[in-house]
Amino acid sequence: MQPQVSHQMMGYDRTSTMFSPDGRLMQVEYAKKTVRQGTSALGLVCKDGVLLMADKRILDKFIVAQSVEKVFQIDQHIGASATGLLMDGRVLIERAQILAQQHRVTYDEAMDVQTMVKEICNYKQMFTQMGGVRPFGVSLLFAGVDLDDEAKLFLTDPTGIFFEYKAIAIGEGETEIKEILDKEYKETLTIEQGVQLSIKALRKFLNKDFDAERIDGSYIKKGEKQFVRLTKDYLKKIAKNG
Repeated sequence: MQPQVSHQMMGYDRTSTMFSPDGRLMQVEYAKKTVRQGTSALGLVCKDGVLLMADKRILDKFIVAQSVEKVFQIDQHIGASATGLLMDGRVLIERAQILAQQHRVTYDEAMDVQTMVKEICNYKQMFTQMGGVRPFGVSLLFAGVDLDDEAKLFLTDPTGIFFEYKAIAIGEGETEIKEILDKEYKETLTIEQGVQLSIKALRKFLNKDFDAERIDGSYIKKGEKQFVRLTKDYLKKIAKNG
């Protein structure tokens, strides 16, 4: 009997355009594994808005913590966080920012969150079926408040698919953080309570490595529809009281 040949020996993992015999795109699956090794990020939909929090994982003491971003402003009413290969995330974030501005100029109104997510996911999906390129090794969380004053939170992955969530965690601490969210998340949480819960979840995963300096966060409130970045002093205060 002829010995079974691995996917790697057959070369199915060398291009994103070739299916393996069992119907898998190996390069896309490898990209998803890259995301699971990235720094942790989470999002919560609260009763008064939506929140994004992320671990910046600063490994060199000489790096200026304020120069490292894990939560980005896309438009006045939309924020995003990237996990995985951050150089891939930067390209997609900048594309999203341009799309938001083009929409305002063309239609004289803000782009709704789901339309933004669809555009970015369409772009991601193209890179799973083109020769000479690789899939984006990054997942993005998009959070915002639409014109109808409804808070939205979406997860996009390297395949180009997206899902809407009330609460979600991605990255290396996904399992530990989700355990906390499963037990303690409620739709009635305020943004301040959401920050406290997020800090608690990140502290559980990071353990002795936890430091408020390495946490990045932002929120968008209903009614205001304005991206607000959480300050270092505020995060330190919440972490201390927690």
